[in-house]
Amino acid sequence: MSHELNEEQIRQALQGISVPPQPQIMVDLQMEQVMPDPDLRTIAKLISQDPGLSGALLKIVNSPFFGLANTISSIQQAVSLLGINLVVNLVNALSIKGEMSDETIVQLNRFWDTAQDVAMTCMSLAKRLGYQAPDEAYSLGLFHNCGIPLMLGRFADYMEVMEEAYASASAEQRVVDTENRRYNTNHAVVGFYTAKSWRLPRHLCEAIANHHNVLSIFSEPTSRDSNLRTLLAILKMAEHICQTSRTLGNQSEDHEWTSIQTLVLEYMGLSEYDFEQMKESLRDLGGEL
Repeated sequence: MSHELNEEQIRQALQGISVPPQPQIMVDLQMEQVMPDPDLRTIAKLISQDPGLSGALLKIVNSPFFGLANTISSIQQAVSLLGINLVVNLVNALSIKGEMSDETIVQLNRFWDTAQDVAMTCMSLAKRLGYQAPDEAYSLGLFHNCGIPLMLGRFADYMEVMEEAYASASAEQRVVDTENRRYNTNHAVVGFYTAKSWRLPRHLCEAIANHHNVLSIFSEPTSRDSNLRTLLAILKMAEHICQTSRTLGNQSEDHEWTSIQTLVLEYMGLSEYDFEQMKESLRDLGGEL
């Protein structure tokens, strides 16, 4: 999404889709975040008011990706280790789930699991590749598909269309092209406006909007925003490692990765062997979750 849509285009893109507002705990956390010296004790107290959020934080901080010697049971310690940026974004992600019906949540179990796995893998890749903001890579992994549950809430046949989209993905056809033909919008567009409404950084919103435009972006002259390219490269590697095409698209082969692999690895300075070694190492970590 290289340009702003006008109000009418936005209305059409989001027709019948309710973008969830920021929950009050999110507002309170953001207010604390912008203080000159954020108080982690206040943040931990806010999070402790929500059992679901508290449990999610402890699950993340105790995952193998952090490699801690001892299990953390204190919300205060968890907040200190994760940092406020990751905490704020996790709250946003859980607010989407709060908007769903029980039936929809059951249908989306594979989505919730994938989002967290991709986020953790993005963060690990960013650290290994020397990216300066691994928390941003985590946020992109967590939110890149946040339009999916909102699309499902509007269109009962959405998951079937998603499977069709992944099955037909190729160098000539993007995953979102199938959605566009059926609904005149897609989860990347909806995700962009959701992220924008939550005031996520502009470059993360752009990455969410473009996460199925990777072939086009990496085929353009290198003058294109290098930070956007790096974030997208990390995301697409993480999606492939976490087998998103299998989990969301029910496909045994990752057709999208096949079309972009060479460009992405060349941009990141990785050989196929380097990536395979990295992939096996991260999949071992993921298997312990």
